[in-house]
Amino acid sequence: MSVFVRSARWPRRLRVGACLLAALAIVAVCGPWFTADPSAIVDPRATALLPPGSQRVVLELRDGTGVAGEAARQAEGFWVLSRRGAEEKIPAADVTAVSTRRFWLGTDTVGRDVLARLLSGARVSLAVGGLALAVALILGVGAGLASGWTGGIADAVLMRIVDALLAVPMLFLLLFLAAVFRPSLAALIAVLGFSSWMGVARLVRGQVLSLKEREFVLAARAIGASPWRIAFVHLLPNALTPVAQDGALRLGDLILVEASLSFLGLGVQPPTPSWGNMVADGQAVLANAWWLSFLPVALVALTVIAAALVADGLQEIARRDAAVR
Repeated sequence: MSVFVRSARWPRRLRVGACLLAALAIVAVCGPWFTADPSAIVDPRATALLPPGSQRVVLELRDGTGVAGEAARQAEGFWVLSRRGAEEKIPAADVTAVSTRRFWLGTDTVGRDVLARLLSGARVSLAVGGLALAVALILGVGAGLASGWTGGIADAVLMRIVDALLAVPMLFLLLFLAAVFRPSLAALIAVLGFSSWMGVARLVRGQVLSLKEREFVLAARAIGASPWRIAFVHLLPNALTPVAQDGALRLGDLILVEASLSFLGLGVQPPTPSWGNMVADGQAVLANAWWLSFLPVALVALTVIAAALVADGLQEIARRDAAVR
C-alpha cells in the first residue's frame, strides 16, 4: 500500500494545494455556464478596454447586432444612447431588448468579457495540462516498470532511448514539434505528453529496482505469483507516492509550457482562449490595460504554486512514513 494512503493526516501544504487545484478545476468546468460567451463582441466602440467593474447598457437590435453605451433613455419613439460623450438616437422599433452588463474583470481590445475568457481559458489550459500529464504518466510508468522489472537487454534499450531523448534540449524540441505539427489542441497535448515521459520512466525504473529485491516481492515469487501480478499488484502501488509527487510538479510545468507556447503562437490558437494567448493579446496595451496580461499570469502562477504545494505535501508524507518505519 502506498504511503499517502496509509498516512492518517495530510500535511497542510497538501491540503491547501489540493483545495486550490480542485477549486480551479471546478471553476474551469462550471464557470463558463454562468458567464457570457467568451467570443462575443458587443459594440467595440463602447466596450473596448473597459477597466474592471465597468458597466454598460446594451441595446439588442432586430438585425441581431447590438450597441452599447454608458447610459440610455427613451424619448419620443427613440432610444437615446450616450457613448463616450456623444448621443445617438436609435428608433425604438428597431430595439428588441435592453440590458445592463457589468464587466467584473474588464474587457479586451475588441470588447470581449475578460472574466468569461479567463474561465474558458482555464478549462482549456487545465485540460491540456491534465491530458498531457496523463499521456506522460502512461508512457513513463509503462516504460519504467517494464525496464526495471524485466532488466537485461530490454532495460538497456529502453534506458538508452530515454537518455537520447533527455539529451535533446526540451525547449527546442517543443518549439520544433509545435512548429512542424499543425497547431491544434490534440497536437499540443500529444507534443507535451510525448516530450515529458522520460523523467517519469527513469523515476519508476529506480523505484522498481529498489523494490524488486524486497521481502514482499520475494515472498510473492515464492508462492508462485506471476510476473505480471507482482509488477502491477506489488511493485506499482508501492511506487505511486514518488510518481504522484513528480506528477504534481509536472502538471505545473506542463501548464507553464502550454502558456509559453500559446504566448508564442505555437499552442492554442485564437479565437479559442487560453491563459497564454490572453497574455499575448494584452502585451501591446500593457501600459493602458494591465488587467489583460496580469490576470492570466496570476492564474498560471496560482496553478503552478498549488501543484508545488501538493508535491511538497506528498514528499512530507513520504518522509514521515519512512521515519516511522
